[in-house]
Amino acid sequence: MTTLFVVMLVLFVLSYKMFQDNEDKLKVQLEQLRKIQEIEAALKGLEGRYFKFDPVNKRHELKVQTRFDPNSAIIKEGDKVGLYNAGLTLKRIIDDIKEDQGVKYLVIIEGMAARDPYDPNFHIVRRDYGYQLSYNRALALFNLWQTRNIKFDEKRFEIIIAGSGFYGTGRYRGANEYENKRFLIQVIPKIGKIGKNP
Repeated sequence: MTTLFVVMLVLFVLSYKMFQDNEDKLKVQLEQLRKIQEIEAALKGLEGRYFKFDPVNKRHELKVQTRFDPNSAIIKEGDKVGLYNAGLTLKRIIDDIKEDQGVKYLVIIEGMAARDPYDPNFHIVRRDYGYQLSYNRALALFNLWQTRNIKFDEKRFEIIIAGSGFYGTGRYRGANEYENKRFLIQVIPKIGKIGKNP
């Protein structure tokens, strides 16, 4: 009888310990979900004059029309005011995100490029060229913001410059192919530290 009692007691203690561990994990997951919901709510403020949200691909697209010359990453003077104002809007929104210890954010600035749909070699265009071109366009946007003093707190935000070239999800097709000369913005919460440990 004593042995049975001891076995039952050990099983109870183990069950209780496992329950406590699972409860702690659930609390952490709930806190992470709360933080993700907070940033999603804050980013809704981006929607409006300069940004629109793509619900299928879960990202924001700059609505500012960019008129890059073919094969060029140089931002035209007429586009700079709109892109500058979009940068100010982005900075204001992400600066307003509540600062939580241990939560950092990736801000992805993605450039895209358009193929010439009337080009007979449309299907064999060099992939690496498109990636480089769209990356250079995203970098040009980032540099425009930097030179106009739109900077993101490096302690909270890691900036990623990316280019999806002539490919990627959510592209415009057919007669709308030229609309792919655009920028996409994603803000992603990262639980834990980004970068080197201090």
